[in-house]
Amino acid sequence: MAQVLEFKLPDLGEGLTEAEIVRWLVAVGDVVAVDQPVVEVETAKAMVEVPCPYGGVVTARYGEEGTELPVGAPLITVAVGSPDSAGPAGEPAAEAEGSGNVLVGYGTQAPARRRRRVRTQLTVANGTAPAAPAPAPEPPAPVPPAPQGPIPVISPLVRKLARDNGVDLHALRGTGPDGLILRADVEAALRVETTAPPAATTPVAHPEGTRIPLKGVRGAVAEKLSRSRREIPDATCWVDADATELLRARAAMNAAGAPKISLVALLARICAAALARFPELNSYVDTEAREVVQLPGVHLGFAAQTERGLVVPVVRDAHTRDAESLTAEFARLTEAARAGRLTPGELTGGTFTLNNYGVFGVDGSTPIINHPEAAMLGVGRIVPKPWVHEGELAVRQVVQLSLTFDHRVCDGGTAGGFLRYVADCVEQPAVLLRTL
Repeated sequence: MAQVLEFKLPDLGEGLTEAEIVRWLVAVGDVVAVDQPVVEVETAKAMVEVPCPYGGVVTARYGEEGTELPVGAPLITVAVGSPDSAGPAGEPAAEAEGSGNVLVGYGTQAPARRRRRVRTQLTVANGTAPAAPAPAPEPPAPVPPAPQGPIPVISPLVRKLARDNGVDLHALRGTGPDGLILRADVEAALRVETTAPPAATTPVAHPEGTRIPLKGVRGAVAEKLSRSRREIPDATCWVDADATELLRARAAMNAAGAPKISLVALLARICAAALARFPELNSYVDTEAREVVQLPGVHLGFAAQTERGLVVPVVRDAHTRDAESLTAEFARLTEAARAGRLTPGELTGGTFTLNNYGVFGVDGSTPIINHPEAAMLGVGRIVPKPWVHEGELAVRQVVQLSLTFDHRVCDGGTAGGFLRYVADCVEQPAVLLRTL
């Protein structure tokens, strides 16, 4: 007899606990192969196609597009095997082995060991209860005791309905197979609550306005920024710098016929040189050990605004790259960010962040540090301003630089020294020749 195997949303790594269904890649009744992508989900860090470790016929999908599922919730069920594979006395076939390659690069997971028999009618896509099965030859089993662990619910939508309306699933007795809680069970509990005396409920005020859930990228950003504010005693210093010579140097590089060099790549090269002189700012605080950990390499994050929200891709080993390599890597990561194809590995592990908020037409900012890093360099817009140059008033290209830093890792003298060195390199790019 064929088996119906349940494939659950796997652990996508990097501490992620939930994902939102963006697009189903298969329908009920489709035949899928082992490791075939079946659904595209959006986590707090990236959009990922999830492959199924089983091959067979899709018998059910759990959740509509736009539904948010926790890790471990059912995604699909797949009928594996054929009627010819039944063992003696009608025993089900041996449990099929999946590939285990749930998400290559994010960690694999052994296939689920849960075994389910095929019912006489396939489960429909919207999660409604199937038709009553044919009577089994053996006597009916006694009602099993309440299972330990998660409450069995027919779909994440029903679980969300209960959560949104304050229904305690532990208090419900499911009317589905093996005590499975159905939508009708939750709706019946809601009807009982609505017929209760008014005094038993506390009125809740619902202010007018549009409510936007903090989930996905926006939710992850909110949590990280809040944690940074709670844990990091930050301070900010800033300085104006004459970027005229830096712009001239870039124009000269790009006139040579070689690949174009971006301005952010030059600023990244300056950051790497400054961090070599002031390694205190390329660190993080281990709060449990009460230690400052200085890091040997510079993995440079840069803020990128996308349609999905703010993300911070990371350029690995920025201290080992020249301006051409940095330009190419910035371009690659920016394109991946806009397409929503950054992997969790490309969004984590940064040691210092470069924030070019000048692209929004503003001069200055006091940004929040990207936890658990120790500092962030902000770069405002470059605009022509009156400036005293070589003893005379002239119109120069001026930029405001700001450094927000964790006061636990250094004092103001170190932060000021770092920012002053960055400003000197912007004003006189030849200073960088000492580090090449």
